[in-house]
Amino acid sequence: MVRSMKKKKKKTLIQAMIDDFVAGDPKRKAMLDEDNLNIQVAQIIYDMRTAAGLSQRELAKKVGTTASVICRLERADSGHSLPMLTRIASALGQRIELHAVPKEAA
Repeated sequence: MVRSMKKKKKKTLIQAMIDDFVAGDPKRKAMLDEDNLNIQVAQIIYDMRTAAGLSQRELAKKVGTTASVICRLERADSGHSLPMLTRIASALGQRIELHAVPKEAA
């Protein structure tokens, strides 16, 4: 007889610290979620640019912005906008697809 049991994932020290930081504070949770999204978008922009073999300056010229804007976006130093992400993807011959996924169980 084979039993199917879900294995409980063990938390890393970092995850435990994050959980402690946001515990019971919706504002901190929202801030962390926004930062995580900015980091993901920054990585997408960087990956698209490097896959195209472009420098930040070259991408900026294609998009119609400055290299410093591309640099800030790739460092997740500023909030991203969907229109800017769409412009970058379009300049690189790509398109953006968004998907909604279920929230992880708390």
